[in-house]
Amino acid sequence: MAAMAAVLASPSCSSPSLSCQSSCSSRRSIFACSHRPPRSRKKSLRKGPPARKNGDEFKGVSQKRFPGRGKDERAYLPPDGSRGEAGWSQSMVFGSAGLQKKDKDLVYDLREQQFDDTGNLQDAAFLNAVVKVYCTHTAPDYSLPWQKQRQYTSTASAFMIGDGKLLTNAHCVEHDTQVKLKRRGDNTKFVAKVLARGIECDIALLSVESEEFWRGAEPLCFGRLPCLQDSVTVVGYPLGGDTISVTKGVVSRIEVTSYAHGASDLLGIQIDAAINPGNSGGPAFNDRGECIGVAFQVFRSEEAENIGYVIPTTVVSHFLNDYERNGKYTGFPCLGVLLQKLENPALRACLRVPSNEGVLVRRVEPTSAAGNVLKEGDVIVSFDGVSVGCEGTIPFRSTERIAFRYLISQKFSGDVSELGIIREGSSMKVKTVLRPRVHLVPYHIEGGQPSYLIIAGLVFTPLSEPLIDEECEDSIGLKLLAKARYSLARFKGEEIVILSQVLANEVNIGYEDMGNQQVLKFNGTPIKNIRHLAHLVDSCRDKYLVFEFEDNFLAVLEREAAAAASPCILKDYGIPCERSADLLEPYIDFSEDNQVPIQDIGDSPVSNLEIGFDGLLWA
Repeated sequence: MAAMAAVLASPSCSSPSLSCQSSCSSRRSIFACSHRPPRSRKKSLRKGPPARKNGDEFKGVSQKRFPGRGKDERAYLPPDGSRGEAGWSQSMVFGSAGLQKKDKDLVYDLREQQFDDTGNLQDAAFLNAVVKVYCTHTAPDYSLPWQKQRQYTSTASAFMIGDGKLLTNAHCVEHDTQVKLKRRGDNTKFVAKVLARGIECDIALLSVESEEFWRGAEPLCFGRLPCLQDSVTVVGYPLGGDTISVTKGVVSRIEVTSYAHGASDLLGIQIDAAINPGNSGGPAFNDRGECIGVAFQVFRSEEAENIGYVIPTTVVSHFLNDYERNGKYTGFPCLGVLLQKLENPALRACLRVPSNEGVLVRRVEPTSAAGNVLKEGDVIVSFDGVSVGCEGTIPFRSTERIAFRYLISQKFSGDVSELGIIREGSSMKVKTVLRPRVHLVPYHIEGGQPSYLIIAGLVFTPLSEPLIDEECEDSIGLKLLAKARYSLARFKGEEIVILSQVLANEVNIGYEDMGNQQVLKFNGTPIKNIRHLAHLVDSCRDKYLVFEFEDNFLAVLEREAAAAASPCILKDYGIPCERSADLLEPYIDFSEDNQVPIQDIGDSPVSNLEIGFDGLLWA
């Protein structure tokens, strides 16, 4: 199966030499995002950094590229001026104006059509609800986690949804230090605040307090999920100029697709309208002037043209309802199981599945609540009463079928679902709680800034996908990469803690060349996460600090000498503190087992993006 990379449609690129197809930055296989470097994975989505403003020009920022499995790639396009990668360029458009509350849930406010069929778009009122986003970003430096990288700026699109709020793409305001908005036909920029970010769905909720900004504004209203061949109009502020841009096309396909920014699988709308850097976060409209989604990525390939993607209103509604329910974004839940399709008749007969239905459970995540009711070898034949086919699909609308994961994505964190299963030939019903997935190696750092701990010049930090991107796969090492791709978290909060580098000093002589090695134990105690390591070091009263690393390497420091040398090391290297702010808080152990066994490499990929064929999938 050809590897695909996704590109986030972000702000526009001004350099004519760049071939950015999405409005944000570039990302995996290639999905590319506008702000962060691409994730390094097979068949992965990548985010590209947004364009940096230099004088009056936006220059594309070159991004790391990772080998794919074929010519097709998906990539997130960076905001204005950032360079997109070959692959999918994602530009998302969410129109949610006119939302109303009913029974504590948001519902669509389907208004009368806002322009006639002759389509006088120049005077259409809904165009005035689309604004230009100016964002200043300061991304963390994952290799030197006590500091940040040089700031850069980008542009993207957003639109008004009423109640003083707007929607855009999450990748358009990633690592933001300042966000400003400018309305169509206005010359004043207004400061905006980011209320919530939906990483998986690549949506961000903004607000502007200034009453002047909202004077005369009419928010957009949501439309229903479109049908194939329905006309669609994408509106935003892409590269090529400063004024609003309108492109038209039709709906080509509706299915569960990969979202590059969040490395997730959610419902997406494929269109053939042009989506360029800068379109990210802008709305897509139907013929009645209703917003049917947010442009967010495109597909680039030598063998395909004009393939763009829009986040549908069903996903947008889930994000907004989640925010209304909890006052924050809690994420999309998952079942936490690896499933195999049952297309082969002999396989179904061996499992005593009487009909052409069901998917086989091959692996259950240790952190999933489904582990209490499901076992390897079970066959899931229904989800909340909806029959699951042998290809892992369910009925969708009148004559279509869609991936089984679509039903799970409609749920909220904490919801309970009923599964119909066949176990050793016997049919039964079980119930399980759905929760967001726990990643051993996260795709995004919560809070934005990575954790770190410096002990006598030894710099410890958790392994993350941004760190892998920044360090490059060769320097990280094959064993750590294998753990990142194949190992599951055994409990919530588990991390792979690595020694990223050694700041040379007399106290650590002989260890200077160490780097990118996992630390397994401290004074004989297995390490659960970096908070646990900091706690063990702080509470140690032994004469020596003994660190056991992968490959049986041992590093020993004298405790009092290490404590005496640390202030000098920090001063010599210009480091403000020996640990990140989150490690200054009291340590709380949430895991039940105090003696955690050493993490082994699993036997199957932990992400659908890593699986090389369609027979297996995570749900």
